[in-house]
Amino acid sequence: MPGVFVDPIRFRVGTSSFAVIIAKQCSGIEGLGLVLVFTVIWLAYFRRESRFPQALLLIPFALVSVWVLNVFRICSLIMIGNAGAADVAMLGFHSQAGWIAFTTVAFTFSMATRKISWVRRTPSDAVGASRNLALAGVKYDTGATPRAIDESGESPSARAYLIPFLAILAASFVSKAASGTFEWLYPLRFISAAVALWTYRTELKKLNWRFGWIAPLTGAAVFLVWIAPFWWTRHSSPSSLGASLAALSAPARLTWIAFRIAAAAITVPIAEELAFRGFLARRLIDREFDRVSFSALTPLSIGISSVAFGLLNGQHWIVGIIAGVAYAAVLRWRGRIGDAVAAHVTSNLLLAVWVLLRADWALW
Repeated sequence: MPGVFVDPIRFRVGTSSFAVIIAKQCSGIEGLGLVLVFTVIWLAYFRRESRFPQALLLIPFALVSVWVLNVFRICSLIMIGNAGAADVAMLGFHSQAGWIAFTTVAFTFSMATRKISWVRRTPSDAVGASRNLALAGVKYDTGATPRAIDESGESPSARAYLIPFLAILAASFVSKAASGTFEWLYPLRFISAAVALWTYRTELKKLNWRFGWIAPLTGAAVFLVWIAPFWWTRHSSPSSLGASLAALSAPARLTWIAFRIAAAAITVPIAEELAFRGFLARRLIDREFDRVSFSALTPLSIGISSVAFGLLNGQHWIVGIIAGVAYAAVLRWRGRIGDAVAAHVTSNLLLAVWVLLRADWALW
């Protein structure tokens, strides 16, 4: 690009049209720290499936990769701003590109430890693990049949549980990175998840989607906990979403809100319950997670999966953890994924009604 300048004293780099200051939090050090923590925790958790010291050599490769990606992040940021999309560059791409880089490196690292034979130790007891747990008193789904496991030792049905959620995550990265003050590509989240759920519909039909009266009551209780801060402070948190929606034409505004409600009531509850309660809470018990009954969830597996679910909710992480425990509790009690999904749907629908009636856009 013509006209590029670098000011090493003030850490400024850019062009005559658009320049950035490389602050401490944008230097890539946080990315290095996150990748280091992730890789160490991953190898510690999968220590029995990994070869040492070979597996440790993947850590410096991961660190170098995330550092290089941060260089591309800063260059892309300047190019987007120089092209005239300063809001997108600073408000959307600026933050999301860092998470995209971290997620890319973390995913590649996890796949490398599971697929590369030089660092992967083939689990000799993968098939017999469920048998040992059965002797220890762990329950299994009635009528479940032994599943084949792939070369990494994981149940192939894990794809059906994880890909819908990963599709939402990937779509959110793209839509936020391409947005400024308003996430105009939010419908992409609904569409990507719907496609993923449809793709794995045959596997998902095997689950019990029925639910009882306790499920919506649990969801209503979670909703009351979610809006509890309003009753304490008596005012809504500031948000620019309302003003952005008001600036749209009526058809565009109604279309965006319709997709937002559809995602909250359909794709998000199903995808998140499959990933956190259906997969993670049971995977913490057994490698062949799909043979573990939902009624066999342990306090530890519920706690860890609920914390992970809570952290996904950002500033609402405490309420998110409480919600995760509530959904897992009704799932364990009734033993049906449908109860957890129905509770989640109820919470999200009531929250959508609250947001639309009271214009409390910060909850969206």
